[in-house]
Amino acid sequence: MTHDSAGRGRIIVFEGGEGSGKTTQLARLAASLDARGVRHVTLQEPGGTPLGREVRRVLLDPGSDVTPHAEALLFMASRAQLMDREIRPALVRGDVVLLDRFFLSTYAYQIAGHGLRETEVRSANAFATGGLVPDLTILLTFPAREGLARAATRTSSHDRIEAFGEDFHARVAAAFTTFAEVAWQTAHPECGPIVAVSGEGTAQDVSERVHAVVAERWPEFFEVALA
Repeated sequence: MTHDSAGRGRIIVFEGGEGSGKTTQLARLAASLDARGVRHVTLQEPGGTPLGREVRRVLLDPGSDVTPHAEALLFMASRAQLMDREIRPALVRGDVVLLDRFFLSTYAYQIAGHGLRETEVRSANAFATGGLVPDLTILLTFPAREGLARAATRTSSHDRIEAFGEDFHARVAAAFTTFAEVAWQTAHPECGPIVAVSGEGTAQDVSERVHAVVAERWPEFFEVALA
């Protein structure tokens, strides 16, 4: 089933800090789309291509020596490859693209977290994406400290980014909070519409909130209540 009255697919991005539950909620929405016969692809950043997976390995390896500027450029290289090899072809097919992280993570981690210059990072992002704007970003809000603790339960050690420290992650969390504000969204049209959804409660609680947001935006795509 192709849901694309405009001749183009849709990009739904899941964003949030470490342990916010975005990966779980993306998988739940994908399962709902599957059950309804809605064509979709699920992708993650960095990753989604052989090049992207290698970039991901380097960026998350605690032993990697990567400066903040190099880190930002590695993310952009992965993004550019993902755009050309996976996202654009999926949109042309009319598929829904479910994406685990995208623009907001760059702005939170590289700009707010590392203190890189916003004008330069935004320019690099525009170059990597060719100006593509997401159709919807679901921003899962969750306390940063609890999220890091939740993320730590998935593995015996922190990855390179999780290990940056409490001050770094506090800056990232503050940035994600700012992204939900209308004024910030108006000043950053390249990020598209952003809807904040509470990530607290059970996975089912959060899933119901996410599905309600998606169904409200595209009732013609999701005529029946998602479950």
